[in-house]
Amino acid sequence: MKKKLLIEGMSCGHCVNHVTTALTEDIEGVKVLEVSLEDKYALVDMDESVQENKLSEVIEDLGFELKGIE
Repeated sequence: MKKKLLIEGMSCGHCVNHVTTALTEDIEGVKVLEVSLEDKYALVDMDESVQENKLSEVIEDLGFELKGIE
């Protein structure tokens, strides 16, 4: 299922790379489709078994804030 993660705090291309890598490598069943620095979101395709609190944990461990999931 596709989800849009609204992320605050990304300020450069390195931030985008960190988010992409962390979501893909730290959470099994998540594939990152797009991360937009300008629009402050990550679009992911994930298994139904992935819990939203795990997404939040990974984002916050990077120093960013997960503002919502659509």
